[in-house]
Amino acid sequence: MTPDSLGGGPNAPLNRTAPRGIVSPGSTKEGVVMWFLRETHEVAGAREREFEAVLRDAWLPALSKTAGARLLFVLRHVHGTGPSYRIVTWTALRDGATWDEVAHRVDRGDLRVPAHDLDDLRHDVTAKLLLPLPWSPLQAFDLAQVPTTPTEHEPTLFMEDTVHPNEQRLEEYVARSGSHYAREMQEHNARGQAMLRVEASFRTAWGGGRRREVILWQRVVEPRGLLSLLTREIPESYQRPGTWMHDALELRDQWHSRLLRTVGWSPLA
Repeated sequence: MTPDSLGGGPNAPLNRTAPRGIVSPGSTKEGVVMWFLRETHEVAGAREREFEAVLRDAWLPALSKTAGARLLFVLRHVHGTGPSYRIVTWTALRDGATWDEVAHRVDRGDLRVPAHDLDDLRHDVTAKLLLPLPWSPLQAFDLAQVPTTPTEHEPTLFMEDTVHPNEQRLEEYVARSGSHYAREMQEHNARGQAMLRVEASFRTAWGGGRRREVILWQRVVEPRGLLSLLTREIPESYQRPGTWMHDALELRDQWHSRLLRTVGWSPLA
């Protein structure tokens, strides 16, 4: 496995640019937060292309009829890095009323047919309802700038870390991941030494999934770093006291990393 194969082939350059329409913490009014629905689709392998076609040609345009809902990202869990035939989707929901409208459309309205068609092409789907952390670079999207039709682009690689803080340490992890981890990653970027760039961070909304869970959403900006990550031990310099890898052990020692690549027509990349 090479960085080229992870990124879509030797002639497929990676997209390293953040999508348009991101609303940063400094641009939001206090208390105004957008909801995000993250879904993992366990697709029937022999029908993967059919599943994508329904998602692209039926679900994407139909969902956008709700003004506050947009399909943002469609990604594949890269083969060789985890379970097979998994597609991950991220959907923006402006507020609770938007979720309610879409839920009713799926249950008894015009989205019932494409939802049923997607069900026929997958084994299962699991979902989490997420809210951005206070320090997340991404707080919301300007939905007017999110395409409602397929958009061709270069592939983008994301590393998604799902973290489960220790008991009674969730709120401390939320705060320190911003004051320590995010700052450390910014310093790596400033020195031109970063493999990843933190684009967003989330926690589960009340009732929207596992309580003690945080998701770090990181764009791969230097794919060659992945090869070193896979083939070499982590350098001691990254594990010394004062580094996030060391200091965060008192807050958590369990997380899952996923390598995800946008499909060629994903609305955003």
